[in-house]
Amino acid sequence: MCTAAHRHSLHCILPPYILSRIAENGSPALRAVAIRSLMIDPTIRIVRASTAGPVTGDIARRRAAAGNILTPSPLRTIRDAGGEPEAPGATVVRREGDGPTGDIAVDEAYDGLGATFDLYWTAYQRNSIDDAGMPLDATVHYDRDYDNAFWDGTQMVFGDGDGELFNRFTISLDVIGHELTHGVTEKEAGLAYFNQSGALNESISDVFGSLVKQRLLGQTADQADWLIGAGLLTERVNGVALRSMQAPGTAYDDPVLGKDPQPGHMDAFVRTNQDNGGVHINSGIPNRAFYLAATAIGGNAWDRAGRIWYNALLDPNTRANTDFAGFARITRDVAGRLYGRGSAEEAAVAQAWDAVGVIG
Repeated sequence: MCTAAHRHSLHCILPPYILSRIAENGSPALRAVAIRSLMIDPTIRIVRASTAGPVTGDIARRRAAAGNILTPSPLRTIRDAGGEPEAPGATVVRREGDGPTGDIAVDEAYDGLGATFDLYWTAYQRNSIDDAGMPLDATVHYDRDYDNAFWDGTQMVFGDGDGELFNRFTISLDVIGHELTHGVTEKEAGLAYFNQSGALNESISDVFGSLVKQRLLGQTADQADWLIGAGLLTERVNGVALRSMQAPGTAYDDPVLGKDPQPGHMDAFVRTNQDNGGVHINSGIPNRAFYLAATAIGGNAWDRAGRIWYNALLDPNTRANTDFAGFARITRDVAGRLYGRGSAEEAAVAQAWDAVGVIG
């Protein structure tokens, strides 16, 4: 169920509690899809652990074949699983520099990987996930009616959705940016995927997933929708997205999916043994803190607010067990270092954390 509590977890965009609700409340067909998704996810993790190995030689070979390895550009490969539970997929369908295929999932995945690479390079001078030009791989059409997308430590994998509750999982650009950012976090702070550090891990992915979308659309902080997974829910679902960074807890309220459980303040912090200690639930608190900081600072959120969060992720004081209060202190300190002690940026960050009840 995408719930391993270790540094290199399998990170899925759809929380296990949503799949559990579908298994309880959905039609027989939807229940079967949800149960299958819940069963597949831990199997993927086991296979990944047993087959993981060094890929340095393959990366070097592929980069050399692509040309000038000093030029910061994405090196994308999209594979098609053809409805089989295989990752990576058996068939390469689009490589770096190839034109559109006409398969919307293939082309959305290709474009989404590129948009994420572009944000990290242009805004933060980071060369791919590992800052060393790591190739960006993705598999689409994974399994049948698979309701999820995930980063497994080496690649993105996308299901096509069941068509009744969820559309294809390549449809939301912020989902792609979110999942790839898990790779960045693994390479940097390595935030443990449990309790508050895990919720921070999820929140950082939401932050930069949203920034990928905002930058591509040319939106300022006050123009953005601050939704994660907009477009993913079908018209049959009473909801707009998986999460709202602006107003946690309001993204959906549906007879099958249930109500969005995210809190936006520490007063409503959820203590649970499920979802790795509520990593997809309590991420609403730091999510809202970033939204408040970004809108207070103004302009393009990937500039000053995003730079503060990115540098905080790279800060040596951000460690595997960093909690909300620790990250609040680090972001405030980074804002002061970047923009000056007593600056408007530092004040906006401090006030944002105060507003969600996090005392750093």
